[in-house]
Amino acid sequence: MRTSDILHETYSALSANKARSGLTMLGIVIGIASVIAMVSIGNGAKLSIQSSIEGLGSNLLTILPGIVQPGRGIVSSGRGSAQTLKNEDIDVIKALDGVAAVSPEVSRRFQVVATGNNTNTTITGVLPEYLTVHNIVLSDGSFVTEANQRSIGRQAVLGATVATDLFGDENPLGKTVRINKVNFNVIGILTAKGGAGFSGPDDMIFVPLSTMQKILSGVDYLTTMAVSVADKNRMAEVKDAATNALLDKHRVAEADFSIISQEDLLGTLSTVIDTFTIFLAAIASISLLVGGIGIMNMMLTTVTERTKEIGLRKAIGAKRKDINIQFLVEAIMLTFIGGVIGVALGWLISFAVTSLGIIQTQVSLSSILLAFGVSAGIGIIFGYYPARRAALLNPIDALRYE
Repeated sequence: MRTSDILHETYSALSANKARSGLTMLGIVIGIASVIAMVSIGNGAKLSIQSSIEGLGSNLLTILPGIVQPGRGIVSSGRGSAQTLKNEDIDVIKALDGVAAVSPEVSRRFQVVATGNNTNTTITGVLPEYLTVHNIVLSDGSFVTEANQRSIGRQAVLGATVATDLFGDENPLGKTVRINKVNFNVIGILTAKGGAGFSGPDDMIFVPLSTMQKILSGVDYLTTMAVSVADKNRMAEVKDAATNALLDKHRVAEADFSIISQEDLLGTLSTVIDTFTIFLAAIASISLLVGGIGIMNMMLTTVTERTKEIGLRKAIGAKRKDINIQFLVEAIMLTFIGGVIGVALGWLISFAVTSLGIIQTQVSLSSILLAFGVSAGIGIIFGYYPARRAALLNPIDALRYE
């Protein structure tokens, strides 16, 4: 039997009852579209998180007080509000070979009031190196200086979101904000950067580190120390050197601090997102199974309806192989058409999610090829039994069938 004859017969059989063929394909369409959309959203989320983490600073190591314990969050301290990082540790890290800059930080949340407006936000005490280490760009004004640090100055730099919350469309430069009952003069505004996780520089106010420690929070320790490594290839080396230096400084055998690199964050988050994406895609794939069962049901019904046709074709010389191929091609064609429509629908869903600004999605070629492969596989698997049943019909019994 020629290929053109098979395709012609397939078209005739599927178009004879368009409504039934369309409904049968619906499960495949929904399944393929769901898988494409879920995978693209997962890929987009992964790229977005990678971009946010890399945007925190180049070649960044983050030193935290306490111990990061597995299973309790990426940056949760194993000793609660640990106080093991001190100001003296700054010079220890700065002296290490391969360290480009160090940004010690103390963060607390306070209520901030300005011109009748107020907001509860994170106040971070920093040194001038914060700009370099975290790739922060000023929109207007200036950042915290060494002079501000030495004089325990009352200067504040506002993140873009905080500036809008407190002053609206007004220019905050030169105005006063009240933090924990202390007045600060606004000297700078940051360019909007976008959040990194649950908090980012847009939602922060920056003050001199000395002012934060001695006036606002009354603490003599650091909550974080960000370290910029000069060469990305030396990240592991500098991390080990920093660990050994702080162990010697603190005179402890077991670390009372934790050092996390960008690779650690990216690796952990990527694993979590990949697992979650596979989980969602697996749930979406259930509809593919339902669609496959629907195709098998339709093909079995078709075999019953076309019993006399099968008997007649066998009587004039058609072989079992020809009948088998005919019905198998019909099942595969149903899933293939459903797969094409499903891929198009999945791409449209992904495009809509991106257009609405929910998340930047990414449709990968591998997910499309996988979708076509799965749809073809479903056609073969669920179409084989009805095709075999049709091929095994006795031509005499088939011709007598009413």
